[in-house]
Amino acid sequence: MIKKKIRHIQRYRDIVYAFTKYGFGFVMKELGLLDLLSVPKRVFVEGNQSRNSRTTGERIRMFLEELGPTFVKIGQIASTRPDIIPADILQELVKLQDNVSLFSFDEVRRIVEEEMADSLENSFAEFRETPLAAASIGQVHHAVLQTGERVAVKIQRPNIMSVIDTDLEILQDLARLAESRIDWVERYQIRTIVEELSRSLREELDYENEGRNAEKIAKQFINDSKVHIPKVYWEYSTKKILTMEYIDGVKLNEIEKLQQEGYDTKVLGEKIVNAIFHQILIDGFFHGDPHPGNIVALPGQMIAFMDFGMVGRITPEMRAHIASFVIALMRKNTSEVVKAITNMGLVPDEVNVKQLHSDVDKLREKYLDVPFSQMSIGNAVNELFSVAYRHKIMIPTDLTILGKTLLTLEGTVEKLNHEISILAVAEPFGKQLLMDRFKPKNMAEFAWVNFTEYGDILHEFPKTIKDFTSVMKKGKMKIEISTPEMEPVLHKLNRISNRLSFSLVLLSFSIILVGVIIGASLSGQTSILLDKLPVIEIGFGIATTLFLLLIYSIFKSGRF
Repeated sequence: MIKKKIRHIQRYRDIVYAFTKYGFGFVMKELGLLDLLSVPKRVFVEGNQSRNSRTTGERIRMFLEELGPTFVKIGQIASTRPDIIPADILQELVKLQDNVSLFSFDEVRRIVEEEMADSLENSFAEFRETPLAAASIGQVHHAVLQTGERVAVKIQRPNIMSVIDTDLEILQDLARLAESRIDWVERYQIRTIVEELSRSLREELDYENEGRNAEKIAKQFINDSKVHIPKVYWEYSTKKILTMEYIDGVKLNEIEKLQQEGYDTKVLGEKIVNAIFHQILIDGFFHGDPHPGNIVALPGQMIAFMDFGMVGRITPEMRAHIASFVIALMRKNTSEVVKAITNMGLVPDEVNVKQLHSDVDKLREKYLDVPFSQMSIGNAVNELFSVAYRHKIMIPTDLTILGKTLLTLEGTVEKLNHEISILAVAEPFGKQLLMDRFKPKNMAEFAWVNFTEYGDILHEFPKTIKDFTSVMKKGKMKIEISTPEMEPVLHKLNRISNRLSFSLVLLSFSIILVGVIIGASLSGQTSILLDKLPVIEIGFGIATTLFLLLIYSIFKSGRF
């Protein structure tokens, strides 16, 4: 336990140093961490230099890269959230690279033998020491099974789980601390975002989960001979090892090699678009990162997908919202567009509906007369998420992964052949989505779902009324009424009442004072009580003091 605390303290120091070094020391100061952990002056100097010479996005990217695997992966996952991160910072997050060193073959052997409970030689006929690729979480080696199949074995980096657990624990502590001390942090729900990113990262660390993703996508193309998904060898796979069929082809980022080997890049691009939109709109389960390095061209103009750590899911309900959004755009109905956006995300109560309508109108008019062949889906998605960001609309994670996937897809296809229009290729899928929306069977299912929901409401209605009346009888009903329009009227009434009070007090004071003086004069008696106390003078002093205090309170309220 003590060792864990010491490790945490050292890691806290690393994080505070990195924040300060890249010009974000003010955040640590607001959290009170600079007072707990002394930071050398040179770090502040470096921070000032960095802030003056680099953009915010560049400093965030460098900050994440310096802190290592956990922060790099979180940055990469965060790059899928354009609804909560400004565009200039997103541009830098997509540049994050896994600049990590290789771990030794002795470590590879140890991990494989621990996971397989057998020697490396018994499990594999051949296992190459030099890795094919390395990343922050693991590295991939080429191997041959005892049965002769060539495979790619992904091995998780040693002790990476404990490192990531420590970092995530610290990040969640910092998020909680920030929400308690900084107003805007709570408003942007930073702790919720950190928890969501942590959950995504832990899912990616589970190689069995990645294997299941691959098999699920493979079922989508079981009847399509032009799309290949590598086979998973479960008997050689665990949470820390994933063994899949080795794909020997040309990666799509090797454009010159594709051309030399006679591949038609336009055909490949169209196949990729068709495959991705089939996953998104037909099956609702799709590859979340289709960049050129994750797609391979095979002989016969075939394509193969790899790396299934990040996937997206579109529920039937969300597909219905997307259909509503498309229908509203086709009808040029801004109110329906706003309604569809509202149904897709979590719109805050304080949203400026009038301004939201105005922004959606501008977006709709911009793309109103643009032909599909000339429209950039990347720009459209970016602008839609920019509108959501401006109005603090939280878009569901899977929908932002969809946006990121479409952006990546457009970049991949554009490199293959700039004449390909993603929307033109995807148009048949969009039409099918709209037709499916109005199929009698689907409409009947939708009506039945609504009927059962309303049935539940009606069933619970008597109990709800009973509970409501019970609360009223006990006198525990609280009613809060907000009437902003009444504020000016109430303010004026308050001022009038204060002025009236002032006049009455002044009149009363005058009458009392005059009465005391006249009474004393008529009676012919002295105003001295017990030959020592001047009654009129004392009464006058007390009345004057009370009068001045009342006048002061009225003027202090600012409502005279």
